[in-house]
Amino acid sequence: MSKLLTDAPKGSPKSLSGLLPFLKPYRRRIALALLFLLLAAGATLAFPLALRELIDSGLTAGGSDALAGHFGQLFAVAVALGLFSAGRFYLVSWLGERVTADLRSAVYSHVLHQSPEFFEVTPSGEVLSRLTTDTTLVQTVVGSSLSMGLRNAVMGLGALLMLVWTNPWVMVQVLGVLVLVVVPTVHFGRRVRKLSRASQDRVADSSAIAAEVLTAMPVVQSYTAEPREAERFTRATDQAFETAVRRTRARSVLVAFIIIATSAALLWGLYQGAQSVARGDISAGHLGQTVLYVIILAGAFAVLGEVYGDLLRAAGATERLMELLGNQSPIAAPSHPRSPDLPAAGSAVRFEAVDFCYPSRPTQAALRSFDLAIEPGQTVALVGPSGAGKSTVLSLLLRFYDPQSGAIVLDGCPIDQMSLHSLRQRIAVVPQEPVIFSASALDNIRYGKPQASADEVRAAARAAYADEFIDRLPEGYDTFLGERGVRLSGGQRQRIAIARALLKNPPLMLLDEATSALDAESERAVQAALETAMRGRTTLVIAHRLATVQRADRIIVLDQGRLIEQGTHAELIARGGMYARLAALQFNA
Repeated sequence: MSKLLTDAPKGSPKSLSGLLPFLKPYRRRIALALLFLLLAAGATLAFPLALRELIDSGLTAGGSDALAGHFGQLFAVAVALGLFSAGRFYLVSWLGERVTADLRSAVYSHVLHQSPEFFEVTPSGEVLSRLTTDTTLVQTVVGSSLSMGLRNAVMGLGALLMLVWTNPWVMVQVLGVLVLVVVPTVHFGRRVRKLSRASQDRVADSSAIAAEVLTAMPVVQSYTAEPREAERFTRATDQAFETAVRRTRARSVLVAFIIIATSAALLWGLYQGAQSVARGDISAGHLGQTVLYVIILAGAFAVLGEVYGDLLRAAGATERLMELLGNQSPIAAPSHPRSPDLPAAGSAVRFEAVDFCYPSRPTQAALRSFDLAIEPGQTVALVGPSGAGKSTVLSLLLRFYDPQSGAIVLDGCPIDQMSLHSLRQRIAVVPQEPVIFSASALDNIRYGKPQASADEVRAAARAAYADEFIDRLPEGYDTFLGERGVRLSGGQRQRIAIARALLKNPPLMLLDEATSALDAESERAVQAALETAMRGRTTLVIAHRLATVQRADRIIVLDQGRLIEQGTHAELIARGGMYARLAALQFNA
């Protein structure tokens, strides 16, 4: 994919070659559509010949039978043209819809497999713009413009050949003029290409702003920033509008130039044909045939000018889509992945001399010479000030990133030798900010184990103390929770996330402030449920509230990416280090 994009100039129609892998599965339909296209073009080119016969033979013969026969021929040509055009229209429209759906699915699936590094630099609104606006432009070309362009190219070439055959000397002059038309057209088209790409980029900018603001509406409204955000979006849309106007103006000039210059050349040829009739060199039917071929040729050139503009816009859109498809995640899957057996009593985890910097902060170490060994079934808490590296440990364990040096081993296997699916199937995560999907409570809990029965879901909900409030919802477990769970409180969303992790029942559990959004009563209940669920399972817990980790088997204290202390709660208090200072601050408060 990326090679196709690299070989083509920026914004060039050659960028459309990136669509070839999506067109290839439908070769038979494309061939049938081309056949209908050629037949429709042939029927159109046959119409002037039938008209010539009508004028030269039907009208001069004077017989009504002969006249009816010639009109019958014209009608037969019209019927053939209608049927062939309908077949072509259906096939290319189907092809446009199908290829667009495949392309949209491929881009979305590819984006889902990108690492967090990709989303650090690519706004979600930008991705949504490419999935919607850009794929719609591709659909217009594949399902309409490309077919129209090919049809008019065939008709224009056929009309040109017929005119050259019937009026060779005149058409040689016309062709010379057409060459003078094509050269400036190609040169001017480059500006249209650049403006087309710029216009699509500006639309993506406004989409990114809208996506960001709409996901943060409570904050926007609480700070009464609605007018400011509306103005920011208006500025972005105005910039997109101004760029689109420049593109449209340039494209309008291009189309006008093509039509006027082409018409001038063809009218010159028609004038020469009229002179030939006056001299008696050709018949009236011959002139009528020439007139229709001139009209077909002029119309074909006009449509090709329009189609060329569409191709330029679609080339920019295809280029942007191929950029997404060509972006490879730095988290590479092993060529021969290993899949160790699932442990019976929790996973064993080892960090061996791990050094890591986030790609966006390459000079600032998030972990330095980090060593940690966790035995199966242990509960280990990670504590320390903000930015100490606690969440980084979980991100590396999930292989959202790879360390610059060192190794991470899970159940005796380095995690970079396991498939991502096998690795992440062994782990359940309860994040500090729980994610609730626009679905029912049942589907949200079952997200990590889609095949789970309703009874299993209820059991997990009971263990997370979520069953009681779910039963009180209007439709119980089938209640739609709204976008991002807006119908639930923070504590209820957290308990849904905990139930989701418990249902998955993995050998390794990662809890990132899993009870942070709960009130004191709910926290005690859920903490008891989590402690029950942790038995026989390895658990890594991040906690700022030290009261929640006092009974952990081991507490790891991090500061500026380094492991500075470890031990039980009592041991660390007795040592009088950073943990003791943090504990004194919290417990005294």
